[in-house]
Amino acid sequence: MGRRASHSEAAPARAAAADLSGTNPIRAGDHNQRVTLHAVRLNGPVTRTDLAERTGLTPGAIANITNRLLQDQLILKAGRLHGARGQPASNFVINPNSRFSIGLNVDRDHVTLVVLDFVGKVRGRASREIPFASPAAVRAFFQRTARQLLKKAGVSRERLVGVGIAFPDDITRAHLPDQPAEYAAWSQVRVDDLIRDVLRIPVFIENDAAAAAIGEMQFGLGHRYRSFFYLLVTAALGGGVVADGSYVRGALGRSGEIGWLRARNGSGAQSQLQNIVSLSSLYSRLAERGFRVASPRGLVRLNATARTIVTSWIAESTEALVESLLAVNCLINPEAILIGGRLPAPLVDQLANSLNARMATHAAHFPAIAPVARALTSDDAPAVGAAILPFSDRLLPTRYALLKTS
Repeated sequence: MGRRASHSEAAPARAAAADLSGTNPIRAGDHNQRVTLHAVRLNGPVTRTDLAERTGLTPGAIANITNRLLQDQLILKAGRLHGARGQPASNFVINPNSRFSIGLNVDRDHVTLVVLDFVGKVRGRASREIPFASPAAVRAFFQRTARQLLKKAGVSRERLVGVGIAFPDDITRAHLPDQPAEYAAWSQVRVDDLIRDVLRIPVFIENDAAAAAIGEMQFGLGHRYRSFFYLLVTAALGGGVVADGSYVRGALGRSGEIGWLRARNGSGAQSQLQNIVSLSSLYSRLAERGFRVASPRGLVRLNATARTIVTSWIAESTEALVESLLAVNCLINPEAILIGGRLPAPLVDQLANSLNARMATHAAHFPAIAPVARALTSDDAPAVGAAILPFSDRLLPTRYALLKTS
């Protein structure tokens, strides 16, 4: 079985037991090293003195940890800081060529693959617009493309930490327009089983919206907002919750499932939100008026008549989302609501502005209303977030690194 990033399938009783679990010196040491490495990643160039102040660890502990990180080539010395008494202090930065990971995003309308380095830079990317890709098509794409990207980026398999996969939950249950009957094959197939033997490195799976939120938390506006709600607009609609700098999964790993909530469409009929606020809904609306769009890129090339259809869809999406986002504000109290996914940036900005204006009319009657903005890691957010999963398991700080239970 593929490894779910971080215990999302654990039974409640087991999770409760894990919360009571202690730790041991080995796990504590590993956690301290992860925290220090993360501090270098966020703040580098940074000195040992700075690291001690930021992490709360002793100067001796920081010296030992940074020596190990240098030996493992995870960090590099980046010159010396002059001006103080005594020997100049060394500055440390992350070694971008130390470790790499692969992120694969499989969705109803596309398959995207990225190669990510440890500072979050995409070293290689390939994407194909494949409507309702079959398991065989996904395997063929990964087999052919992964090796090509690694060769082009000059990344050896030995430096790969793993493969992360962003895959929608209930991919066959959310019936989208034009979804073929044979797409039900995914209910009998695990995507990690399709690719496990290709590179023979650890494989991790995460819901696509959760992966996008994790990507934003690590490499996007998560450095500004420690608590936010991520709204992922793709062929369907998903969401993710980040609170106090950690992704919140819920009892069964299904938090943030905003697409399944109900709202009224432009005709006044009740519908799932993802049947209103999604690329598939927008494509269908355009197709009904004779405008065929094959990819998100086509949405920014429309003529004036077609753009009025998009504007109408934004208005309808705004009305459909308002009640749910007001509930998000009350229940989660985020600092921001961030919109990412495959909707082109100009349209995300239009939707965010429309939502901000509409939400402002409710501000006097609610404790707090968070601003809506475009996420930093928008287009490839699920793939980038998926690529972070192996880093999180091996190198980044998580509370699970301290637990003695597995």
